[in-house]
Amino acid sequence: MGLTVYFDGKYVPQEEAKVSVFDHGLLYGDGIFEGIRAYHGRVFKLKAHLDRLYDSAKVIQLDIGLTIEEMEEVVLETCRKNNLKDAYIRLVVTRGPGDLGLDPRKCKKSLVFCIAAGIQLYPEELYEKGLEIITVPTRRNVAEALNPRIKSLNYLNNIMAKIEAGLHGVPEALMLNQEGYVAEATGDNVFIVKGNKLITPPKHVGILEGITRNTVMDLARDMEVGVKEELFTRYDVYTADECFLTGTAAEIIPVVKVDGRTIGNGEPGETTNKLITSFRELTKVDGPEI
Repeated sequence: MGLTVYFDGKYVPQEEAKVSVFDHGLLYGDGIFEGIRAYHGRVFKLKAHLDRLYDSAKVIQLDIGLTIEEMEEVVLETCRKNNLKDAYIRLVVTRGPGDLGLDPRKCKKSLVFCIAAGIQLYPEELYEKGLEIITVPTRRNVAEALNPRIKSLNYLNNIMAKIEAGLHGVPEALMLNQEGYVAEATGDNVFIVKGNKLITPPKHVGILEGITRNTVMDLARDMEVGVKEELFTRYDVYTADECFLTGTAAEIIPVVKVDGRTIGNGEPGETTNKLITSFRELTKVDGPEI
């Protein structure tokens, strides 16, 4: 039996959730989305995800057509319709159908749809052993062209980097900005640990301000680990004691080798493992109940 999807104001079987070939989300990547997780019957960090969705909409002047409160109910009800207590939720807002030109003013009404299903980005063994990643030639978009803080439907920059990672036989890639500073991975934020200090690139370097990223920084402060948002290069990654990635789908996953250089002792570090434990505990209590 297939999924039930929220689609343009109705809950329908997934086979009936069909997007027009004239939708500008399909034609031009003109739209926004959020990837959200549900754990133990709660939707984790839902308010933060919806705040980011509506901020993205404001920047690209997209009228969602629903209040944040209405959108929260859409997310929760989609989980209920599918009897899901643990889920990956994809919430999408497109510009809607228009003509074959670029002009968003030709799109009379946005389209909202919400999917709740399962996801496993990486096998469990990689959380225990850690990832090997490489730096790729593709640079992260500059903010003046397409600001990475907008979680838009246009992910071709990330996909190009993902292709390059796959060609080298690794599951993820490190992306630099135009100045050569570490920005983020193709779908995750990047952290390094040096001594008792947790370091991640600042927002202005050209990254998506991740919900899991911000959660991890809060958890680290609670553990009395120093937290800094500052510029760093691959040199700092290579010489770090620990490295890990964060994202809604990935959660917190250790990185043990970058560009052939072993990070730390080549195993997931103590700080990383403590953060994974704290994060998983938080998912049991945070967020509105389904």
